[in-house]
Amino acid sequence: MLGALRSVVTTLVACCVTAAAQAGAQEMEPKAYSASPVGANFLLVGYSAAAGSVLFDPSLPVTDVHADVQGLAFGAGHTFSMFGALGLMSVVVPVAWVDATGQVLEQAAEVKRTGFADMRLKLSVNLWGNPAMTPREFAKAPRRTVVGVSVSATAPSGQYDGTKLVNIGTNRWSFKPEVGVSWPVGKFDIDAYLGAWFFAANDNFFPGGLSRTQDPMVAGQGHASYTFRPRLWIAADATWYRGGSTQVSAGAPTIPLNNSRLGLTVSLPVGDRYSFKVGYSNGVTVRTGTDFSQIAVAWQVLWLSPRWSGR
Repeated sequence: MLGALRSVVTTLVACCVTAAAQAGAQEMEPKAYSASPVGANFLLVGYSAAAGSVLFDPSLPVTDVHADVQGLAFGAGHTFSMFGALGLMSVVVPVAWVDATGQVLEQAAEVKRTGFADMRLKLSVNLWGNPAMTPREFAKAPRRTVVGVSVSATAPSGQYDGTKLVNIGTNRWSFKPEVGVSWPVGKFDIDAYLGAWFFAANDNFFPGGLSRTQDPMVAGQGHASYTFRPRLWIAADATWYRGGSTQVSAGAPTIPLNNSRLGLTVSLPVGDRYSFKVGYSNGVTVRTGTDFSQIAVAWQVLWLSPRWSGR
C-alpha cells in the first residue's frame, strides 16, 4: 500500500548529491506513479555516499575531478484529493559534506564544503487509473495501469558563494515537468517516465557577478520492480539524460551531456508502519558530465491522517 510514497526515498537520495549541477537528471525513482489512497503521510531520513567525478561542471576551469560526497536528507509528504484524482506533495531538505580534488588551471587543488544543499519540492497527480480513494476503497480496488504527471522544483536554498569554484548549492531555480506510466503485471510493476529540466540563470557565477545559463535537459527513466509482499520489493532501475549545455556570459557553450545509469533499489518492511530502503547506482555510459557510484539508505514511517485511519 501507499506505493506513490515509496519513490520519495530515491528523490531524497538524489537530493543528497545536488552539489552536482546535473544530479537531478540522474535520479531514479521506482514506483513514482503507483497507486495510493488519500490521507497518507510520511516522514523519512536518508543517508547517501557518492564517489567519483560528482562535482564536474564543464563551465569551470577544473579537470581530473574526484569527489567524495556524503549526504543527509529529511523528507515529508502527504497524499490528497486533487479534483477527484490522487495528488502527492513532498519536500526534501538535504545537507551535504563534500571533499573534492582536481586540477585548477593545471594546479592541484583540494576543497571541503559542508552545508545545506538545494531544497527539493514535488507535486504529482495520477490522472488516470488512480482516483482519490479512502483507504478502505483503495484496499478493495483492483490494480490498474496508472498515468500521472508531476512538476519538480529545486530552490536556491543551498550553500553558495560566487567567488568559490565548488559549491553545494546552485544559486538558481530549476523545474522539471514529467509524465509517467506504471503498468502492473502480476507481482511486477513496469514504470516509464519522460521529463525535462529547465534552468533559471545563475547571475553570481565564478569568479563572481557572471551569468551562467544552461539549456534544457531531457531525462528518461525505466524501472521493473517485483513485490514479494506489501513494502517488501526489489527494483531494477535505469535512467538516461541528454542536453544541458552551459554558457558563462558571452563564452562558448559547453558540450551537452549524454549519459546513462543503472541501479538497484530494495525495500524492507519493519513493523507495521516503518520501512528501510537501500539503493545503489553507477554510470553505464558517461560521454560527458558526471561519473560516480552511489549507495544510499533511508528510514521511512507511514501513517494515515486521523480522518481516514478508521475508514
